[in-house]
Amino acid sequence: MEQRRAVFLDRDGTINEEVQYLCRVEEFRLIPGVPYALQRLKDAGFLLIVVTNQSGVGRGLYDEAALQAIHDRMHEELGDFGITIDACYFCPHHPEHGIGDYRQECRCRKPSPGMLEQAARDLDIDLSRSYMIGDKLGDVEAGLNAGCTALMVRTGYGAADSARLPTRVKAYDDLQAAVEAIMVAEGKGKRRKR
Repeated sequence: MEQRRAVFLDRDGTINEEVQYLCRVEEFRLIPGVPYALQRLKDAGFLLIVVTNQSGVGRGLYDEAALQAIHDRMHEELGDFGITIDACYFCPHHPEHGIGDYRQECRCRKPSPGMLEQAARDLDIDLSRSYMIGDKLGDVEAGLNAGCTALMVRTGYGAADSARLPTRVKAYDDLQAAVEAIMVAEGKGKRRKR
């Protein structure tokens, strides 16, 4: 049986508006166009998997219950559009600023590929036929380190980080544009006239 394919998505700055150390449900806001983009990926048969660094947990700025409440809100708001995220993975660690057990070098913190590799094991995903989309260089590097095709969005931190991208990675204005590029690569989108 053929392995599944996924699009891995960073959360803050890619799906929702960037708020440094987002810890309050009221501050969660979807970036315009995100539901439409995610629906296109679902319709194309991709699993949708969120992979997010959450060092705010490790730093003691908020706890895992607050993080879960934000993820519940994300699922609820996307659910209003009929969209289901298949899985969410988060890394609470930070090698320098973590507190207690959260202060550690780990394989899950992007740019390491641990969260993507764990999802691949859990959900039988072919990483070489999957994509990673994020707004930071670390997101892109995590995707490349896992063997995925990586794309950057200029929402969130992407406007600043896109200048440092490896030449084989392209940056797009937002998630909708990145998803359209995936659809074109998959033979399911419209090529733009030049």
